[in-house]
This record gives sequence, structure tokens and C-alpha cells, in this order.
Amino acid sequence: MEELGTSIVGIEPVIGHWIRLVGDGIDIFGVVVIVIGIAWSTWGFLGQHREEQHYQQFKIRIGRSLLLGLEILVAADIVKTIAVEPSFLSLGVLAGLVVIRTFLSWSLVLEIEGRWPWQGDRRAGPLA
Repeated sequence: MEELGTSIVGIEPVIGHWIRLVGDGIDIFGVVVIVIGIAWSTWGFLGQHREEQHYQQFKIRIGRSLLLGLEILVAADIVKTIAVEPSFLSLGVLAGLVVIRTFLSWSLVLEIEGRWPWQGDRRAGPLA
């Protein structure tokens, strides 16, 4: 029975290492989403006439790619925090990152849609 306990304890660092690698992979994916989103938005903008309508579309596309990238980066932070032995310090750092990224997300939604995320969709009418 003691062998089973020793083998489980020996596998914990390996699992933690792989979870950290997964978290790093998610981080990289989040950055790639942002970079590709900005490149795609810029390519579309440069291919259009430089009118106000196209600038608004450009701004919206960049904002959406940033929002998606931020959500992915928050997920990576959560995974990596779970990988290490949770402590009050690591949970505090995670909470700070989530608060900052949530504020950035709200600011981007306000910039893109002209409303706060918790406000209803203005186009849907009063019952939305």
C-alpha cells in the first residue's frame, strides 16, 4: 500500500509540469488570436476605401479580436494557477489579473458597442 502512495506523490510533479505546458500553450494561442485578428482587420481595412464606415468596421474587428484574446489569456492564467500549488499569493495574483482583464474587456465592449456589457442590446427593443 505504501508503494501506491509513493507512486502518486512521484507523479504529481509530472502532472504539474504538463498542466503548466498546457497553460503556456493556451497563452501562446491567445497571443496568436490577437495577432491574427489585428492582421486580418488591417488587411481588410487596407483593401477598402478610407471612409468613416470602414474605419469603424476596422476598429470593431480589432476590438473583437482583443476581447477573444483576453478571454483566452484569462483561461491560461486559471490553468497555470491550478498547476502550481494554490496559495493565497498565487490566487491573489490571479484575482488581480482577472480584474484587470475584465476591466479591459468592459472598456472594449463600451468602445465597440457603445454600451456597458451588463446593459441590454439597444437594437433589440425594451424586452431584450
